[in-house]
Amino acid sequence: MSNQTTQLVPTPGQTVGPFYGYALPFEKDNELLPPGSPGSIRLQGTVYDGAGETVPDAILEIWQPDADGKVVQKTGSLVRDGYTFTGWGRGSVGYSGVFTFTTVNPGPTSPGAAPFISVALFARGLTNRLFTRIYLPENGEALAKDPLLSTLDPERRKTLIARRDADGGLTWDIHLQGPNETVFLDFQ
Repeated sequence: MSNQTTQLVPTPGQTVGPFYGYALPFEKDNELLPPGSPGSIRLQGTVYDGAGETVPDAILEIWQPDADGKVVQKTGSLVRDGYTFTGWGRGSVGYSGVFTFTTVNPGPTSPGAAPFISVALFARGLTNRLFTRIYLPENGEALAKDPLLSTLDPERRKTLIARRDADGGLTWDIHLQGPNETVFLDFQ
């Protein structure tokens, strides 16, 4: 054995992805309930990078309560049966950077709480997934009292609140970096 010290080189970091078409997406992955179902809405948005360019290959997962604010605990998220709302969906972003889900407006999980949808984002260049939330734009009093939103500067708070579309759907964009960077959450 030599007296020379061996210099070890650290293993390079890995990023999330690439995502392969044979495993993802799965059929009706972004339909938490079928389009056109009573009470269904379209949730849509665009994912942007730090330069303001669209990100064409991200994947989003959402979790949410049903319209009554109940956290659903039913199986069936990976095999959509056409009528069971499971509160979970996964959708890939198209080449244009746009994502879309068919879901319901989530109800508040407790009286007076601000309803929200939890989001996980996987994308190229990320070494780990990012977590955030989408809040409904209605009920300013509940938004002002929300434990998370109330800790944020008003300009940063806006990045978590969706816009209500004329057809009743929601639009919410994700900015990975830059002046409009979405607030991301760190769970420990």
